[in-house]
Amino acid sequence: MLRGNHPARIDEKGRLKVPNGFRTLVEAQYGAELFVTSVTGEYVRVYPMAVWLEVERRLAEVPSSNPSKLRFLERVNFFGQTAVMDKQGRVLIPQMLRESASMAGEVSVLGQQNHLAVWNQKRLTERLFKKEPFTDEDGRVLSGFGI
Repeated sequence: MLRGNHPARIDEKGRLKVPNGFRTLVEAQYGAELFVTSVTGEYVRVYPMAVWLEVERRLAEVPSSNPSKLRFLERVNFFGQTAVMDKQGRVLIPQMLRESASMAGEVSVLGQQNHLAVWNQKRLTERLFKKEPFTDEDGRVLSGFGI
């Protein structure tokens, strides 16, 4: 299970050094092959390839004419590229995605159970506390799931 926040850096070549806490788990469970993408371009999603293949398997069950499926695929493919974590645990973030997600310098790498979310720290802080705060309604919805 990928959880927590591990601060990291994007180097001058556009590579993320996957924090050791995540790297060890990803390599042990899934290997070094990844799919790096985004849906909105606001942040980066890093999927172990086995996890991404399961997403694609589920997508294959959705009719090919479904507009939501088409929009999702257009975006993840527009921003996405396969990648391999090198021996130092670095993974290249595609240039177009680096630019749209403001991936430079300090970033936050968040565990999202089965994939990683990489955020520009300033953008994430603004989102968490100003744009999309956790509300009482969020708490009520989650309590319906026993959380």
